[in-house]
Amino acid sequence: MTTLLVVAVVALIHGSYATLLIKGPTKPVLEGDSVTLECQYSDSDRNVSQVRIEVFHRYAQIWRRAGWGRSWCFSAGHSDLNELIEGSPVLFIPHVGRYNEGPYRCVSDADNVTEPDNSSQPLTFKVHYMSEPALSRNGYTSYLSVPQNLKVRLGDDVVVKCSASSSEEPSFSWLKEGSDWILPSSTLTLKKVSASDEGQYTCMAEHPSVESLSKKRTISITVLPEDAPWYESSNGRLILMTSSAAATLVVFILSMTVFLCRRAKQAKTSKGPIDDRSQKKPIYKASVESLPSISGDKQPLV
Repeated sequence: MTTLLVVAVVALIHGSYATLLIKGPTKPVLEGDSVTLECQYSDSDRNVSQVRIEVFHRYAQIWRRAGWGRSWCFSAGHSDLNELIEGSPVLFIPHVGRYNEGPYRCVSDADNVTEPDNSSQPLTFKVHYMSEPALSRNGYTSYLSVPQNLKVRLGDDVVVKCSASSSEEPSFSWLKEGSDWILPSSTLTLKKVSASDEGQYTCMAEHPSVESLSKKRTISITVLPEDAPWYESSNGRLILMTSSAAATLVVFILSMTVFLCRRAKQAKTSKGPIDDRSQKKPIYKASVESLPSISGDKQPLV
């Protein structure tokens, strides 16, 4: 009997309080989607007019009111995200990004001593994303992308790596068009290629959590004949382009060096400006600098 009484008292005390809640996305959020966060009380009769939404700033390590000074989201056309929409404070982010993951919470400004806590439990949603796959060749810088049509010489090795920026580590596989050939790896490796290795190769990048985020990138590999000139291959063209750029840079540096040397030489041999102080100054009889003279003219003695 005593136990039932204690339980009843606890239930009565707990029921007298209204818990502040924050509601958010119920399904995976993709980058670019719209997200709506809403504050509510467990008791629907409670007034939420003095409730605001805050976001935790990871760098400053503080909670701040969401929306102030941010242009990447708005609420009902206003810069203040905590506008009341249908009686509830709502935060609307039209184009969510990975930097909008939160956490978020609802905070009440009401001065009510019967409330044990004036804030809700934090809510954090994960933003899933995946960029387009990028291809790079082994032994080359990642800034040199693989050409759409990769031309290689007969007997050469081909190593192409596929990568993609993603919210979670994606899985990679390579497929060959017109064949059941599948390579479950991010790196395509073909040793001593032959004519049978020609074709379209596709890199498939699949997100582990969101199936719709799968991406792909296709390249064509052409195997040149054994007697083909070296400059017809992709490697040969790259060497030619690099050599031409280096030669152009050397010529430019030499030209500038010669120009600056000639200009410095001309500056040394040229005459300086006329010194006006070396010109003779007219001397008048009445002046202090004049010499004794018996003539009576007032013409300057030059």
